[in-house]
Amino acid sequence: MATRAITTADAPNREATGGVVELGVLDWIRDDFASRAADHDADGSFPFENFSILHKHGLLSASLPADLGGGGAHLSELARIVRAVSYGDPSTGLVLVMQYLFTAQFVRGRKWSDTLRERFLRSVIDDGALVNGLRVEPDLGTPGRGGLPATVVRRTATGWVLNGRKIYSTGAPGLKWMSVWTATDEDEPRVGGVLVDAATPGVRIEPTWNHLGMRATGSHDVIFEDVAIPDDQISALVRPQDQHLLLDADFQQRNGLLISIVYDSVAHAARDWFVSWLQQRIPTALGAPLSTLSRFQELVGRIEALLYANKLLIERSIETPDPAGAGTIKHIVTNNAVQAVQLAIDSIGNPALTRAHPLERHLRNVLCSRVHMPQDDIVLTGLGRAAFAVSHG
Repeated sequence: MATRAITTADAPNREATGGVVELGVLDWIRDDFASRAADHDADGSFPFENFSILHKHGLLSASLPADLGGGGAHLSELARIVRAVSYGDPSTGLVLVMQYLFTAQFVRGRKWSDTLRERFLRSVIDDGALVNGLRVEPDLGTPGRGGLPATVVRRTATGWVLNGRKIYSTGAPGLKWMSVWTATDEDEPRVGGVLVDAATPGVRIEPTWNHLGMRATGSHDVIFEDVAIPDDQISALVRPQDQHLLLDADFQQRNGLLISIVYDSVAHAARDWFVSWLQQRIPTALGAPLSTLSRFQELVGRIEALLYANKLLIERSIETPDPAGAGTIKHIVTNNAVQAVQLAIDSIGNPALTRAHPLERHLRNVLCSRVHMPQDDIVLTGLGRAAFAVSHG
């Protein structure tokens, strides 16, 4: 298929058809998002315009099945989209990953009422509604480490009422739907998700996000004060000891993989900037580009080796999904990405840590890979326990 020229003044019209993005569109999106990423990072602003563009091209609904009106994209296609977006602006990429995870989970989840299901799907497909899960709390931390949430849903004569606070709520300024991890106020509490329309009275965003990196994610606190929740927006509620029954293997697999791609893309952006700089930098005493020195050739080779290992792991994870190994893949890929950026920083020295330097922003962003679940200590402890179990088996 012939593809017309793409310019920043005239982006192509919607090019996502059947989950496949037309050649050239992702390159344009990558470069367009990159042109604004530093500004959004500097002032911590949420990139609303990026999500308008993604919606225009049908990419916000790419993970929804085609028979429901979504893009029907395969995992490899989602990975390609996330890579291009994250290379341009990783904050946008991370919000997009959450979009893909939670829109797909909604379709796979409990039997929602026909009315709610249609309302949700139409909002995402037609209006570009953003969706994410809100789980972390000030005292609880992440529920992946156990414990009951302080966010509570209480049964009433007409439905439910929700109260609580969530922190690190990625994409908060742009969210239409929030899947809120909560506990009931029953004598024997149950836990589960509550689907909340962000426009419901009592939902309030408190602008608290002022982070080291990924500053344009708008991961503010979200406060729920006597928020009325209809019966059909309560998902499965289980006893705390049965939380494992709610685990979604497909969600785990895609979470580990797509988050890894976000941060691997940051490392690739840093690598490309560094290689270009080495080719252009001609010190007076040398009279030739730094790229001609074997020291820098070896250094770039080390970065290439790290990113090549990531490439193989990511490709294997796409071709042969392994939910049980998703955390290990995420651990290896993200740590390789951090090391790759640090190698470039170390070779340049003090100038690379200046706030206006591109590598400084890439370093701050890639370091944020360590906060996502499953975190390194959980992954490594699990691997160690498994090894001991085998040796004693």
